[in-house]
Amino acid sequence: MMEQMGMKVESLENVTQVVIRMPNREILIDNPEVTLTRIQGQAVYQVMGGKTSEKAIEVNMGSLSEDDVQLVAQQANVTTDQARRALEETKGDLAQAILLLAQRRNP
Repeated sequence: MMEQMGMKVESLENVTQVVIRMPNREILIDNPEVTLTRIQGQAVYQVMGGKTSEKAIEVNMGSLSEDDVQLVAQQANVTTDQARRALEETKGDLAQAILLLAQRRNP
């Protein structure tokens, strides 16, 4: 009946790990049961069970470009040193760094 509705469900065999990666952390799920459902060209993965662990991801501050520092300094009307510190504090997020500096200027 589900195939008549354009839905196909299959169990993915031998999945050893699923990784969910976010900007500042990863969630690792070892030996989960994974089901793939295809509905009208869309793929839906369902992950169940397994041993879950989490780890923080270090942001490489060496990747801050001088262009980013200059942009934040200009937009927030601060020195490049203040802009660099704000970018380090916000893990390289330009918009957050500008907002942070604006908040500090207008408490």
